[in-house]
This record gives sequence, structure tokens and C-alpha cells, in this order.
Amino acid sequence: MRYQPDELFTSTAPYYAKHRAGYSPELFTHLATRLGLDGTQTTLDLGTGTGAISIPLSRYVREVIAVDPDAGMLDEGRKLAVEQGITNIDWRLGDSNRLDELGLDPLELVTLGQAFHWTERETLLSVLDHLITTGGAVVVVGGPAPGSIELPAWLDVIAEVRARYLGSVRRAGSGTYTHPKESHQELLAGSAFSQVEVARWDRTVTRTLDQVIGLQFSYSYSSPAQLGDHKDDFERDLRQALAEFSPEGTFDELVRTEAIIAIRPS
Repeated sequence: MRYQPDELFTSTAPYYAKHRAGYSPELFTHLATRLGLDGTQTTLDLGTGTGAISIPLSRYVREVIAVDPDAGMLDEGRKLAVEQGITNIDWRLGDSNRLDELGLDPLELVTLGQAFHWTERETLLSVLDHLITTGGAVVVVGGPAPGSIELPAWLDVIAEVRARYLGSVRRAGSGTYTHPKESHQELLAGSAFSQVEVARWDRTVTRTLDQVIGLQFSYSYSSPAQLGDHKDDFERDLRQALAEFSPEGTFDELVRTEAIIAIRPS
């Protein structure tokens, strides 16, 4: 189904900024080396959220145009950039369906995080074909493909509590979400950016009980807006279930950063 971009992450921005793990630092040094980023490039980070890509990438390029359909996400991103003294990010309200309204000049690089799976992917890549210069690239950054790494058992505890409140079907704004049949990698290989390679970095993240609970409110499928008046009850039941699962109050997770780098052949 087609999603309404501005409704997917309503109410999540403060939790997103505080509790998302972000991407491995090695991602950005790898992109700088592989794509020859030398401080002269203009890049577009589409679906920037709170700047998980834009902020670290800004150290390697002249300017990042950071676009997101949620004003709250952009506000949180601006705050984080100010805290770090970063001034070369242009935060803009917008989405993949209306790139023509942004008045973009030719780009050397477009990055997308988890936002790519919310877009009309083939249509977007066709638009980017006209925006990205010869030798330019699209980089899609996210987590592991389903089933590629072992997930911690405490996620099953969360899923059980969430299903009691929101059902077993994954919500997405006013609709539901299912994974696309064609992978990002396959789709990119058939696009104008057909020179595709994949890089991965793994690290273990340890969270407290409060951090795990806060993380759930950063997701489109368990946001405060989705839970509505049941948010406090959900938090109470989730806190109890997780405390029973891990009395010591720590929760380890293998977090993978996966970058699909798709370059337009020269």
C-alpha cells in the first residue's frame, strides 16, 4: 500500500532522537573512502529522521540537504546538530513524492536509511536518475535482512505485549506494513545505479530497561500515537514483563549496520 509520509512517525521524534542506536561510525569513513568524499560534495539525505546519517556524514561533504516529512523529527535533528556545532546541514520539510518541489541542483550522493522501504522505490529511483550526476551513488542504510542474524529473546517478550494492545499485524500510520517482495539490493541492481556492493558492521548494544521501553515508542508500529490512551497501560505491562525476563535490568542486542552502495556506472 502507499503510505502517508507525514503520519508514519507522528509522536515518535523525542524517543527516536534519544533511544535509536544509530549507525556504526565505520559506515561514514567507508563511504568517504569508497566514494571519494572530500568536503566538496552536495548530498541529499532523504527521510533523515533526526539526522542519524546527515549529522555524521556532514563532516565529509560540503552540504547535506536533510529532508523529512515530519517536522518534529527535523526539530530534534536541528537540536542535535547545534549541540555538535554542525552548520552545513539544510533541514527541509518534504518527502520522496515531491522532490521536484525542493528545487534541487545536481547531486553526487543520495542517502536513505530505513525510509527507503516506505517509498515508491522504483518511482523514486527513476527521479533520482535525473538528479544524480555521472558516477554518483545511492546508498541505502539499514539493519539486517529478516532472518540474517539471531535476534535476542527479549524481543519476543515485547512482541507478545505489543500484540495484546495493537494486534499481531504490523501497523504503519493508519495502515499496515509488509516487507516488499523484491529486496532493496535486487531493485537497485536493476536501476540506473546498477553497480551494487554491500558493506556490514556489527556491534553489541546494551540497553537498560528504561531505554528498551523508550525505544518502543520510537517505532511507527508502537508509537504513542498508535497506542493512544493505552500508552501508560502498555508501558506498565511491558515494564513488568521485561523485568521478569531480565531481573538484572540489562538487555543485549547484536546491532548490524548494512549499507547497500549503488553507483551509476561511468
